[in-house]
Amino acid sequence: MRRIALFALSIVTMLSATSALAAPAIKIGALFAVSGPASFLGEPERNTAQMVVDEINRAGGVKGRMLQLVVYDTQGDATKAVQAATRLIKEDKVAAIIGPSTTGDTMAVIPLVERAQIPLISCAAGIKITEPVKKWVFKTAQNDSLAVARIYDDLKRRNIRKVSILTVSDSFGSSGREQLKAQAARYGIQIVSDDTYGPKDTDMTSQLTKIRGSRAQAMICWGTNPGPAVIARNARQLGLRFPIYMSHGVSSKKFIELAGDAAEGIILPSGRVLVADRLPNSDRQKKSLISFVKDYQRHYRAEGDHFGGHAWDAVMLLKGAIERGGDSPAAIRNQLENTRNFAGIGGVFSYTPRDHAGLNKDAFVLVEVKKKDWVLVK
Repeated sequence: MRRIALFALSIVTMLSATSALAAPAIKIGALFAVSGPASFLGEPERNTAQMVVDEINRAGGVKGRMLQLVVYDTQGDATKAVQAATRLIKEDKVAAIIGPSTTGDTMAVIPLVERAQIPLISCAAGIKITEPVKKWVFKTAQNDSLAVARIYDDLKRRNIRKVSILTVSDSFGSSGREQLKAQAARYGIQIVSDDTYGPKDTDMTSQLTKIRGSRAQAMICWGTNPGPAVIARNARQLGLRFPIYMSHGVSSKKFIELAGDAAEGIILPSGRVLVADRLPNSDRQKKSLISFVKDYQRHYRAEGDHFGGHAWDAVMLLKGAIERGGDSPAAIRNQLENTRNFAGIGGVFSYTPRDHAGLNKDAFVLVEVKKKDWVLVK
C-alpha cells in the first residue's frame, strides 16, 4: 500500500510540474528608446529589463509561470510610442507595460493605457506623469521636483543666491524649468538669467556668453545628452569659473565620455547607483545596487547606470505585484498602489493612492565629477 501511495504521489507531482510548465507566459510590454537621440536611456533600460526577466525565469518564474518581455523601440518618437503601445495592448495582450524612456513619449501613451486599463510603469522623470495621479500610471524615475530640491539645498549650503538656468526645449527640459522657477523663492534663490537651447543644437556659446555677463554665481543646465556635454565644453572654452550643476538627465558615464575634461567639477543629483561601492553598509539600497551593477557588468561588459536602474525597479515592482495579487491588469495595478518600502535602484518606493511616484528627496544624492569618475558630494 505504501508503494502505491508513493507512486500516486509521484504521479501527482509530475502532473503538477507538467501543468506549471505548460502554463502560458505572463506577457510584459516594454517601450524603450533603444535607438535615436534618447538611446542612452533606452538601450540600458532594454538591456536591464531583459536581464532581470531572464534571471526571474531561470529561478522558476513568478508563481511557477515564466515572464515574456515584449519590447518595441520608440526611437524617442511620441507617434511611434503610441503605435507600439497600441500593438502591445491589442495584439500582444500584455498584462502591464514598462517605459517609455522619455517624458514626451510617456505623456503621449497615458491616454491610451488609461482607456485600456493597463498598468504602466514609466521610466521617465517628468512630474506631470504622475501629478495629478492617473489611476493606471506609475513611475520609477525620480521626479524632477526632487532633483531641483537637491540642487537648491546645495546652493543654499554654499550661500549661493543668484543663478542662471539653461534648459532644453523639450518635455524634460520644460518640466525641469517649471520646477526650477517654482521652487526658487522657497530656497531664497534668484534666477538672474533664464535661457533655452534646442535638443539638436551643437553650440551654446551665445547663451553662455549672456550668462557670463549676468550676475550669476552658478549655472544650472537641464537636459539629456548630448546637449549638456556640449554646454560643459563651451563653458570651459569661455572660461566660466562658477559652479555648474546638471540635471539627473545626464546621470551616467556617457556624460563624462561626451564632455571629456570639461566634465571635471560638474555637480548633479543622481540615484545612488553611480556611487554604490562608496555607500555605507547600512544603506538600505546597497545590496540591490551592488547586485545590479555586477549583473550588468557580467552580461554587457559595461557599468549598470541610473537609467537601467529605472527598468530594474519596474520589472521587480511588477514581479512583487504579480506574486501578491496575480497577473490580471487590475490586480497588478492594485498591488502596485499598495507597494511599501521597496528598496530598489532608484530609491525606496512607497506608492499610495495619492502618490504614484513613490519617492522622496532622499532618493537622490549629489555627485561630482572628479578625475573622470563620480564621487559623493559630502
